[in-house]
Amino acid sequence: MSASRFPKFLKPDDESFASERDAAPADDHVTSFVFNAHQSLNLAAQRERLPIRQYRDQILYCLEHYQTLVLVGETGSGKSTQVPQYLYEFGWHTKGLIGITEPRRISAITLADRVATERGELCGETVGVSIRFISKCDPAQTKIKYMTEGILLREMLADPLLTQYAVIMVDEAHERNTLTDTALGLLKKIARKRPNLRIIISSATVDAELFRDFFNLKSKGATKDTAVILTVEGRMYAQEIYYLRDPCPDYVKETVNTVMKIHRAEGKGDVLAFLTGQEEVLRAVDLLREHVEASGKEDMQILPMYGTLSNADQLKVFFTAPKGVRKVVLATNIAETSVTIPGIVYVIDCGFVKLKWYSADSTTDSLVVVPVSKAAAEQRAGRAGRIRSGKVYRLYTEEAWEKLPEHTPPEMRRSDLCSTVLFLKALGIDNILRFTFPSPPPAKNLLACLETLYALEALDAEGQLTSPVGYFLAEMSIPPMMAKMLYKAGEMGCSEEILIIIAMLQVQSVFSKPAGGQAAIRGRIAKRNFEVAEGDLITLLNVYCAFVESGRTKEFCGRNFLIYRNLKRAHEIKTQLAGMLERELNIPLLSAGGNVETICRCIVAGFFPYAAYLHHSGVYRTVRGNTELSIHPLSALYTEQQPQWVVFCELIHTTKLFMKDLTVIQQQWLPEIAPHYYHKVTVRDHLL
Repeated sequence: MSASRFPKFLKPDDESFASERDAAPADDHVTSFVFNAHQSLNLAAQRERLPIRQYRDQILYCLEHYQTLVLVGETGSGKSTQVPQYLYEFGWHTKGLIGITEPRRISAITLADRVATERGELCGETVGVSIRFISKCDPAQTKIKYMTEGILLREMLADPLLTQYAVIMVDEAHERNTLTDTALGLLKKIARKRPNLRIIISSATVDAELFRDFFNLKSKGATKDTAVILTVEGRMYAQEIYYLRDPCPDYVKETVNTVMKIHRAEGKGDVLAFLTGQEEVLRAVDLLREHVEASGKEDMQILPMYGTLSNADQLKVFFTAPKGVRKVVLATNIAETSVTIPGIVYVIDCGFVKLKWYSADSTTDSLVVVPVSKAAAEQRAGRAGRIRSGKVYRLYTEEAWEKLPEHTPPEMRRSDLCSTVLFLKALGIDNILRFTFPSPPPAKNLLACLETLYALEALDAEGQLTSPVGYFLAEMSIPPMMAKMLYKAGEMGCSEEILIIIAMLQVQSVFSKPAGGQAAIRGRIAKRNFEVAEGDLITLLNVYCAFVESGRTKEFCGRNFLIYRNLKRAHEIKTQLAGMLERELNIPLLSAGGNVETICRCIVAGFFPYAAYLHHSGVYRTVRGNTELSIHPLSALYTEQQPQWVVFCELIHTTKLFMKDLTVIQQQWLPEIAPHYYHKVTVRDHLL
């Protein structure tokens, strides 16, 4: 055995990366949780049991003869961990790096750790990982590199043809987020220039034909395609599909009624019901438990499943229920592609899904509930045919099924594109409208994004990046409005405080929420001690300053009901950003010295497009778009007297459209700080 194979004993690794805001998405549709059915076996035996193992030779053959391989396989089949190792074993690492992109930071880190463990190494040797603010790579040793899509895009700025890579694998491509589609569009351009580059598109759903056609670079007169599809199949059984005769008024209650009918009338087999979000899942769980208590029988195990659930609670859905007990799992889209639950025979599809949607009129994102697509409905139905023939109950009519869209609109078509356009401009792609995205975004969204970037002074009247503002915003790996706020902070003399606010916005909430009783009351009182009338961002600044003054101790966080891990991560991000500001961007680190008005004015300099005023009807309205808004219940301003003018950082659409991360401002600051965007209009002007 080589020396590198001997066990190495280390202190426990720092898991602070798990506090990043995108590690637990607000829409509950994805999870960082991975269930391993063969955990008790040694690593070599586990690798042999994976479905991908029998396709090893076919995968290598396809990559020898085709430039692009679209690899389709179920979640848990081993695509993410085994394919890079097969390529390494076959010698592809001698031609360049083997790069694997992941849509989430936590996925990149956990997969890199897993592959390193399987190879008997530490992460950072042959197997490395690179995410925003964290990098474990050795330039001399690392040959397999896991990273987020954002990191790959950043590397393109320095090396547009990715000359150091021999293979790029885009994992979880079916999620179709904005970064994925941007990376795919650029990889297609690179593939034309580098025929020796191999591209693997890994997907769990039926988008395979779209990806193959997109990457098929066959020239006129050529007989051979450059892209091919390989499907890693598990055994599938037939499903019977049932529809409602008449539409139902409340699909949550209908889901509960259908579960009870299945439980009373059908044979053995577990039930999986799809709902749109955490609130609906918990409501259905409560209703079902009432039915079970009323029946007096303990013959049903009711389990929720959503992205922000703890790993221990997520694990429960994978265990077999006790004898004579039927397992009922109530889940969001998380069970559609992110995980595969064993034992499911009956599937209930509510017919709706919660998606993030961008409004070009108000230039804001919100979460909305929309009808499910046919592709997603088929994916849900497929969960019923894993172990034997199953039954699918769709809570809508067959006529409604015929009217459903074929595919769920990718995020590129329904999200804010400011960061994407900035990046493409920095890469030298001037004609954004002609860029080949897999799914081109609506012109209306692109126009709104160009207007926003023009208002932020990142683009000039010709649509070119401005210097220095535009290049600064493109260089920063944070949203453009935060980057503009940081740029202005150097001029206004408050860059130290703005850096802290930006770092605090990069992590999840720093306030812990005890479950109930006296602890919940004490937690609320502790939070009130930090809250200020200026709003949430200044409250976050207060928390950070108090944390640093106390010596950044766990004891301080425990006394004040703060989450130590998140505050520690915010401190690391702030330190890294500060170093980059002084070293690379030549922006001085200055403190406002307690002048809160200067800090608030600087916040307005970045977030002026997201301004709202208190309407005489008692609700807030955006200055642009006249959209009705409310203050989020978790905001520091929720229990205060409503201020006349605020700016917000994001919107959340649940029962209403809520503003999050608010700052109180003065009306006259808007035309002063952004005169190109706001100007006062008198009644006489309106009449004219």
